[in-house]
Amino acid sequence: MIEMEDAGKLGFGLMRLPRRGLSIDIPQTSEMVDHFLEAGFNYFDTAHVYPGSEEATRKALVERHPRESFTLATKLFAVTALSKKSAEQQLYTSLQRMGTEYIDYYLLHTLMKSNYQKYERFKLWDFVNEQKKEGRIRHVGFSFHDGPELLEQILKDHPEAEFVQLQINYADWENPSVTSRANYEVARKYGKKIVVMEPVKGGRLAKPPAEALKLFKEYAPERSAASWAIRFVASLEGILTVLSGMSNTAQMLDNLSYMRDFQPLNAEERAIIKKAQDILGRSSGIPCTSCSYCTKGCPKQVPIPEIFAAMNLSLSHGQMQEAKDEYAKILERGAGADACIACGQCENVCPQHIGIIAKLKDCAEALK
Repeated sequence: MIEMEDAGKLGFGLMRLPRRGLSIDIPQTSEMVDHFLEAGFNYFDTAHVYPGSEEATRKALVERHPRESFTLATKLFAVTALSKKSAEQQLYTSLQRMGTEYIDYYLLHTLMKSNYQKYERFKLWDFVNEQKKEGRIRHVGFSFHDGPELLEQILKDHPEAEFVQLQINYADWENPSVTSRANYEVARKYGKKIVVMEPVKGGRLAKPPAEALKLFKEYAPERSAASWAIRFVASLEGILTVLSGMSNTAQMLDNLSYMRDFQPLNAEERAIIKKAQDILGRSSGIPCTSCSYCTKGCPKQVPIPEIFAAMNLSLSHGQMQEAKDEYAKILERGAGADACIACGQCENVCPQHIGIIAKLKDCAEALK
């Protein structure tokens, strides 16, 4: 077995790359890649279902740097596959898109109650284990969006999983629908290394409620709010790396400024995080992380994450007029919240388990 190498505490999440018009901005992505590698980090995370991401990874990273200088993670998403063969094909497509002969960290993607049996039915664990033997995969794991009971069952059934990717952030640490802490403890109980996703909760913790931001700025005026979120999870034991979905060079440089010489949270900083958790617990914001899984199969093409982001200007920041202004821009481009026909496909794939249909009704009423 190939031992897992130290990936550094910061990983580059490639889902929310900078864009130039409708396309990914390859020059800026390349600049970000260079900064990341120069700082001593090497873990790059993409997925078969991130539009354009694997191709951008090839252009900005694989074609420009020696293969041994970085590690690649990508994912197989069986939910969109119509057959076992088409699910397996995702690996070969990913290898071709990225221009590489092997994947360092290969994940079965977004396992939860509504889909994990499909991975079993298609015998995808057997498939990835065989591909590991043949050298196309170096480490096998899975990303997970459900509760500790199911996580424990999967880890019992599949001890070959070497690592697990979990949503962990200070806002969701005790959240009953995300169960960050409980999932973290189950993974550690089974001795699994953890890759952290959504440490900044889709960017929401980069712009926390004003009361929480005031706490952070009073203690360290020069630090970004995002730094508190990323350092919180990086301070936990057993973390392989913390993925940050950086969308521009400025975000990259900010992350590197405090992660290059990473220092765990001290006791005073942990106390401030606890106060921030209490504040977030009182927030009525919609916990959307803008992953956009909900929009891929929407028959009415409702831009759900954009609508929720507009609504959160009111719910989390008290900016109702700004929320209505943003919603008006959404309506100019296409469908609004009232276009929802309550088919439920969005709720079946939502990693945050949001009651999307009811929330859209609330948005349509509040933002009209």
